[in-house]
Amino acid sequence: MADHGHHAADIPQMDYAEHEGTYHGFVRFAEIATIACLAIVTALAVGGTKHAWGTAIVGTLLTLVGTGIGIAAPSVGWRAPAVPFALMLLALLLL
Repeated sequence: MADHGHHAADIPQMDYAEHEGTYHGFVRFAEIATIACLAIVTALAVGGTKHAWGTAIVGTLLTLVGTGIGIAAPSVGWRAPAVPFALMLLALLLL
């Protein structure tokens, strides 16, 4: 039988701290992207159902700005694109 014990010395150790940091970054980005997608879909709903395309464009631009802020500032995170999402939901209900 082949001896597989000598290969263990060739394998580098895992950098668990780096893996955890990458995982947390991915989860943070997924949260921000999910809220941003919901905000853009809601803006499209405002434009399509209420024929308020000006409001939809402003909501989309605010979403893009909020997404950039959420990505740049980890302490803000998903809350930045949640503001235009809430505004678009409000516009969808009131217009």
